[in-house]
Amino acid sequence: MANIKSAKKRIKVIKTKTLRNKMIKSKVKTLQKKVLAAVAAGDKETAIANFKETAAYIDKAGAKGVFHKNTCARKVSGLQKAVNSL
Repeated sequence: MANIKSAKKRIKVIKTKTLRNKMIKSKVKTLQKKVLAAVAAGDKETAIANFKETAAYIDKAGAKGVFHKNTCARKVSGLQKAVNSL
């Protein structure tokens, strides 16, 4: 355990940020699954609607620093390919 006051604060802040990042990553995975499920079912309109929501959320996560910008681009690109295959 840290003895210095600033180190104790950093531990608290890191714990909060880690929790936030975990929640955002989890939601991204859930949204991706929704898009891929719609693609597998062959439901083009639902897939497109879910894709738009997912792409926006992934971009926001990238802007917040949860994902690297190239990771965001890779995730969105993969989903776009899947949606375009319909």
